[in-house]
Order: sequence, then structure tokens, then C-alpha cells
Amino acid sequence: MAQSETMLAGKRCLVLDDELLIAVDIQQILEAAGASVVCVGSAEDALAALRSGPRFDIAVLDIVLGGAANNSLRVVAALAAQNTPFMFLTGMRGVDVHSAAFPKAVVVEKPYQPPLLIDAVMRAMAAR
Repeated sequence: MAQSETMLAGKRCLVLDDELLIAVDIQQILEAAGASVVCVGSAEDALAALRSGPRFDIAVLDIVLGGAANNSLRVVAALAAQNTPFMFLTGMRGVDVHSAAFPKAVVVEKPYQPPLLIDAVMRAMAAR
């Protein structure tokens, strides 16, 4: 096995993105690196996943879900309560409310390359 296939071995990842194709892409990248991935498309589904199963090692969160008024802030609060590291993905450029509220959070702009995403996940987990 190549190192890239084992970088996230044994890690459980939550992916929250309301765009199915992007969510599946992220899932495939993380699984190729060895992670077990739970993919959801809404904040409500992410909160249910946080309540229902074993804890996650990392969460990869899209910032805006279905419009500017719907976002992942509620999920961030639940992750913080569980001391679970998280990172943001965004199609928005520049500083936004999430970046300002969580200045230490890793932020990756879409589109991204798989190595960049894996590196960002590793940095977010290390910053824990």
C-alpha cells in the first residue's frame, strides 16, 4: 500500500456538503487515503450523525449549505462540544463569517486537488 492510501487509516471522517457530486468526490478522496467516511448533505443530518454513532476524528464542512442563510455553524458548535477537529471547504473567496469566527480553522477553497485536501485534513487533526 502506498503512503497516501494509509494516511487516514483508522480515522472516521464526517463530510458535510449539500452538493452531492462534491460530497462524493471528497468521500472518495478520503477513503482512498484509508478513512471511514460518513457523508451528509444537511446540518440536521450532520447533527444526527454526531449523536448516533462513534465519535469522528475529523469533520470536513462546506460553509454555505443551500444558501447564505443556511450554514454549518450549528454543526461547528456540536463538534466543539465533542472536541472534534474540523475544517472548512468553501466556494467563496476571501474572508467570511466562519473564517472570522474561527481564525485557526483550516479553510480550503473549491476547487481543490486531492493532495491539498488530504494535507488540510491532516493539518486540522494535528491542530487539535
